[in-house]
Amino acid sequence: MATHAVTGRSALPVPELDAAEVERWRAGGGELIELLGLARERLGGLAAVRIGPEPTVLVTGPEAVQHVLARKPDGYVKRSHRARLLIGDGLLAATGDAWKRQRRLLQSQFTGTGMRRYERRIAAAARTAAQRWAGYARSGEVFDVGEEMRRFALDTIWRALTGHPLDDATAHELTAVAAVVEVLPSLPADAVGARGQVAADLARIDAVARQAVAAAREREAGPEGPGLLRVLVDASDTYPEYTDRLLRDELVTLLVAGHETTATTLTWLYLLLDRHPSAREEALAAGPEGSPERREAVQALVAETLRLYPSAWILPRHAAVADTVAGRAVPAGTDLLVCPYLTHRDPELWPDPERFDPGRFTTPGGRPGRQGAYLPFGMGPRACLGTQFALRESVALLELLLPRHVPVFDSVPAGAAYGLTVRPDGPAPARLAAPSRGRHV
Repeated sequence: MATHAVTGRSALPVPELDAAEVERWRAGGGELIELLGLARERLGGLAAVRIGPEPTVLVTGPEAVQHVLARKPDGYVKRSHRARLLIGDGLLAATGDAWKRQRRLLQSQFTGTGMRRYERRIAAAARTAAQRWAGYARSGEVFDVGEEMRRFALDTIWRALTGHPLDDATAHELTAVAAVVEVLPSLPADAVGARGQVAADLARIDAVARQAVAAAREREAGPEGPGLLRVLVDASDTYPEYTDRLLRDELVTLLVAGHETTATTLTWLYLLLDRHPSAREEALAAGPEGSPERREAVQALVAETLRLYPSAWILPRHAAVADTVAGRAVPAGTDLLVCPYLTHRDPELWPDPERFDPGRFTTPGGRPGRQGAYLPFGMGPRACLGTQFALRESVALLELLLPRHVPVFDSVPAGAAYGLTVRPDGPAPARLAAPSRGRHV
């Protein structure tokens, strides 16, 4: 990358990964994460990689991450979300003034007082899932842990959106959401061709959304009271842009963001506990059921899982103006990839980074104190709105399941698939065994 004078001073170019390294990666058919990991290893927290005709800047250093996402968010913008085919103009894909309006409307629903209205719904969904697991324990039935976590997380967000528990028919139709999310990375670049390949799944999703929006417009409250969808429908009285199409897009966005990431995190957590059973024992031994000490220990299990497998594993941005980042010139028009996955595995920030160690989050000094070193849900103005919702539902479920059941896996996924989320690359069939020690309940 050429040297540029930016903000009135000379800046060095961003160091670029050698073209021969890129060609070896390309010839080997490797994953993008492998190339990005190589760039981070060779060049540090700000590196250029020629994935296409122009260099893309990889951002993993904490200060650079904070600069791009939090200090100058208006200078580093989203251009097109990878899931736009599915979520349309929903909050994740929106930009500019439209994004600001949509964000402002939803923000109050997921902080402070807003979150408290969802506590009972989260608890009810967790109890429902715990009852299913109790049934599996009695019958000895084999079930897929990933599918169970998806059902729980979908039930939770559906209750929040509509006031209704998730029924079997709706759950069946909404499997189309996961189906589209899974194939998104492999769809053709042509929008018409991509839509054609998932048309049947999109039609199923649209039908569920139309029915839910219509019910909200008719002021039909679920047994748990009106849901978040009612807030969106009411907004259409003030903001004409909240058409049925935008309501559909926001609903699907919240479904995707509100269940896919949580389900993936919980699945990874159980796979990690299968390899590190002492972590479960230590969390349960931290205090009696319902105690602050146990809750903190369970939260640490989730936090460490999110360190290894962050919900937002990669965050594309586009430099709208020329800038200097960490003393390096970033010309206007540059594409950037902020990669929390690699930041969280940087040995200079996280000693022995591949090791699963929840104690990083309970021991003073166990995690780096630098802003930008830990960002599983992103950071800055575009950080995930549902962070507290996701953490609360995860902990609520684990507090019920961990003391009572231990999944014994018939097989485990061989690795990870890097798509909209970083998820296990296969099923996780298991039976439930009784805990070897029963004094933790």
